[in-house]
Amino acid sequence: MIVFLDLEKNICTVTKESGDKKFYRSEWALAESGFLHQVKLALIEQGFDVIKKRMWKDGNLVDDIQQYVRTRKWTSKDASNEWAIYNSNWAIYDLGEQFNELDVGKLISLEVLH
Repeated sequence: MIVFLDLEKNICTVTKESGDKKFYRSEWALAESGFLHQVKLALIEQGFDVIKKRMWKDGNLVDDIQQYVRTRKWTSKDASNEWAIYNSNWAIYDLGEQFNELDVGKLISLEVLH
């Protein structure tokens, strides 16, 4: 999994590599949860200070299942360092399941909110 974050274009792309793990639904989460966890780990490895969280726990008016990856210090005084990565079409399709179906070398795009 290759994660590329472009904050200027407000996009995060995830490219599938051979040997990438598959993501599955559980009783309490979509396959997208595991997918976003791997995105978070890749971003941490690149030096970003991020967490994965359910959106409603931050006061967003969304379903209690939807999750995102965001900068840890969301309420910092310098808003230029605040951003979040999410699936804007989460109600239509599950990113984890979509990623499972990709061929090696193909990519998925996520929205970046500043």
